[in-house]
Amino acid sequence: QVQLVESGGGLVQAGGSLRLSCAASGLRISDGIMGWYRQAPENQRDLVALATRGGTLRYGDSVKGRFTISRDNALNTVYLQMNNVKPEDTDYYYCRWFAGASEYWGKGTLVTVSS
Repeated sequence: QVQLVESGGGLVQAGGSLRLSCAASGLRISDGIMGWYRQAPENQRDLVALATRGGTLRYGDSVKGRFTISRDNALNTVYLQMNNVKPEDTDYYYCRWFAGASEYWGKGTLVTVSS
């Protein structure tokens, strides 16, 4: 059974930092692309960051220079380091693994940034 479990969300003040983790089981993250997405209720799910198998990193425009995605294949975990957070970063954050026609999502973790 495949599971992606996010953790590390919570309340943080604007300008602060937070690190999200996504631990995978039932698959190897090295076999696919890992991504972080965020979504507020009734909004679409937007890309935050992607890490491909080849090491290419891609970021949404609103987080470039502030957030960093990394993956630890040995621990089967992907991280999102969030620095200099802003109130508009408040959202549910989800991790996603995909390869070809297969994809899996975690259940999300809530990040709240206070001003």
